[in-house]
Amino acid sequence: MYSQYEFDKQLVKVCPTPRQLAVEEMEFYAFAHFTVNTFTDKEWGDGTEPESVFNPTELDADQWVDALKAAGIKGLILTCKHHDGFCLWPSAYTEHCVKNSPFRDGKGDVVREVADACAKGGLKFGVYLSPWDRNSAVYGQGKAYDDYFCNQLTELLTQYGEIFTVWFDGACGEGPNGKRQVYDFERYYALIRKLQPDAAIAICGPDIRWCGNEAGDTRESEWSVLPTAFMTPEEVAANSQQADTAEFREKTIDCMQRDLGSREFLQGAKGYRWYPSETDTSIRPGWFYHASEDERVRSAETLIDIWYRTVGGNSTLLLNIPPDRRGLFHENDVRNLREMGDYIRKTFAVNLAENATITADRDDGYHTADALKVDSYDDYYKPFDGENTAEITVKLDKVCDVTHVVIKEHIPMSQRVEAYIVEALLADGTWKEVGKGTTIGYKKIERFDAVATDTVRIRITDSRVCPILSFIGVY
Repeated sequence: MYSQYEFDKQLVKVCPTPRQLAVEEMEFYAFAHFTVNTFTDKEWGDGTEPESVFNPTELDADQWVDALKAAGIKGLILTCKHHDGFCLWPSAYTEHCVKNSPFRDGKGDVVREVADACAKGGLKFGVYLSPWDRNSAVYGQGKAYDDYFCNQLTELLTQYGEIFTVWFDGACGEGPNGKRQVYDFERYYALIRKLQPDAAIAICGPDIRWCGNEAGDTRESEWSVLPTAFMTPEEVAANSQQADTAEFREKTIDCMQRDLGSREFLQGAKGYRWYPSETDTSIRPGWFYHASEDERVRSAETLIDIWYRTVGGNSTLLLNIPPDRRGLFHENDVRNLREMGDYIRKTFAVNLAENATITADRDDGYHTADALKVDSYDDYYKPFDGENTAEITVKLDKVCDVTHVVIKEHIPMSQRVEAYIVEALLADGTWKEVGKGTTIGYKKIERFDAVATDTVRIRITDSRVCPILSFIGVY
């Protein structure tokens, strides 16, 4: 069996792909749920809605983009087709789409307008295409439906420019023939890799995983290196690599269990993969617009708290903002998004560590703590391999009221830190603990009541092989 050091060495070989890293660096992006449900006041349509109900008379995708940018959002995923099967683009493969609606006199294309607005406004554009189509006559017929689905997926991936993500859920039902459709996801994945090789595939996909809930809840320890399967005790003893086991299913079926990737959890895993978390939630109680929810929009304060726990806790945040029947984001949603963005920009406007002196108790002679001033993967700090602790000190140029410390691992070389403590030096010469945790990953934000200090210390108390950090910020 492996020693602890050899085991850790296996774990840190697991790193993000360029497409995964690109999404993690976005941090915060949006969903826009928009379809016939917006006009029928439903959350799920049944596929029998007449195309004539879809008529957003004031649709303005530029207004959407402006509101998202005000919040600090970097991209937008549009529900191009939800479970009702209505397509927001003029698909050649169905009549249940915008070409038979009053929108733009039947000549409209919502996907085109949103994709173009994103490109003009500097946001990335992604697509949601529900595998479940309650309108399709061939749903439930196996390959016939997969052909239909791939034809529509091809339209979306070849007509609207660069796509940063393709978002799938696992919703499924019976077709008109009474049979459930078994999705050929491997075929879908291969098509995406061919047509949009840089696009990440989430959530029923290999690149980005669902956090496990839609409430904005997060784990205290969010890992990105996860198991692919677990060994039986006999396989562990033989150190063999066999097929999946019931133990794996029992250990991982609950996607909201609190530990998905600690050393202890990964004992007995047959393999590992980089599988970062995405937290999806809505600004309103529902995912589609309902006028009855106009006074139930999440406050800026609540949105900021969710942002801290997700973006500041090694997860991306996917926030849904549903357009109303006009085709606009409602004024209440826009206001709260702007207030959220204003707070984040103000709070993180000045990094006190930029002009500080940053030192470490040890380094490998090449990658020193000075690299931590720049938020970049071009350089990093690390001690020698095998040294799994480190102490980094940030000496400010004057005493300041500090409220936040941001730490980022150099995740192109995996996720390594298992435990850390953040401390501030007080005027009486004692150290005050202001934060601690287990995982860091892409980013960890420690926020606390203001502490007057001119020195902040980050102690890595446990790590796999050795800790490698890319950035420290003090605010």
